[in-house]
Amino acid sequence: MSAHKLLLSSQQQQRTLKLRLPQRSENRRRSRASNERCNASSVTKKLKVVVFSTHDYEKEILEKQLVPHFEVTFLKPRLTIETVDLAHGYDAMCCFVNDDLSADVIERLSEKCGVKMIALRCAGFDKVDVESCKKFGVLVYRVPMYDPLSIAEHAMALILALNRKLMISHSRVKSGNFTLDGLVGFSMRGKTLGVVGTGKIGRGLANICANGFGMSVLGYDLKQKREFVGQYCDDVETVLKNSDIISLHLPLNEHTKHFIAEKEIDSMKRGAMLINTSRGGLLNIKDVICGLRLGKLGSLGIDVYESEEKIFFKDFSNLTVEEKMLYWDDTMAQLSSLPQVLVTPHQAFLTHEALTEIAECTKQNILEFAEELDDAENDDASREDVSNTTRVC
Repeated sequence: MSAHKLLLSSQQQQRTLKLRLPQRSENRRRSRASNERCNASSVTKKLKVVVFSTHDYEKEILEKQLVPHFEVTFLKPRLTIETVDLAHGYDAMCCFVNDDLSADVIERLSEKCGVKMIALRCAGFDKVDVESCKKFGVLVYRVPMYDPLSIAEHAMALILALNRKLMISHSRVKSGNFTLDGLVGFSMRGKTLGVVGTGKIGRGLANICANGFGMSVLGYDLKQKREFVGQYCDDVETVLKNSDIISLHLPLNEHTKHFIAEKEIDSMKRGAMLINTSRGGLLNIKDVICGLRLGKLGSLGIDVYESEEKIFFKDFSNLTVEEKMLYWDDTMAQLSSLPQVLVTPHQAFLTHEALTEIAECTKQNILEFAEELDDAENDDASREDVSNTTRVC
């Protein structure tokens, strides 16, 4: 997609999709209010909740928050049309970033399984078929923001690791090679960072680069924020053309899909670094690989991948060659073979603080749903309203 096309801010997208999207600034206030208002004693029915895509790193934190309030079943499989029947008999379902919430899955969840509410334990909802949720009366909640600086810090880590060739250096040292040839980087001071999307994460990275490394910062967003430390540009092309490092912090929607493609790469400084910690679909990855091979792009750091649901959060290291071929991703193999590319497996959010906030907000969302469902069961009019709409914050 061409970079001049419309960019939706996260706030605009929230209003467009009409989901229940609590704001992070209110998370802790809502936590206290929920503990007083939406506690177990205020809800007559203890909801049955099934958690898909449960990972070992988060299970203890989720158990601490959810088990005292709900009947919880933790499942490791990702939600797909093949696994959706595991949700049969549950009131609410908790999903992760790559779970399949397409139209067919939503219909089966509602009509066959009886699920009334989906609690996303992530910020993005590009995998949710919102129209189907409206049609079948399935309420959707998400965690709109959690420790945004953790993602900004990870983006900075990608920048530093790529610039100073840390992965190449580490690999060499492990093999006994202590030479310095091919490890020359550049000084960050005086270079220009381009931030596309200046929400809390984008602004956080801008602060780190400007105040910590003495970099100039350019930014683009439809909704300009006074807190942004850099200089706003009137169009994306100006940011791309004048930045040594470009970092994307956008939601994924029909306007931003393949936001960076051949045309945008051609408009960048030759040898620019591209960072993406938002959504894999923002990049036309084939055009990006071509740009890297031709030297138009100097380096690429990504924590997200357009087809990541096939491979991320899985361990293939102990499989035979024949077994690995069943999951083979040629594009990822090409990326992994390029020395100027650093891929991390969607771990930018992965801090103890972020996991705790995600679990707390997920608990609040389900408690709020439980209380309102309790009210609806005592009021036919309320029940009708609940069953035919997705929530508006």
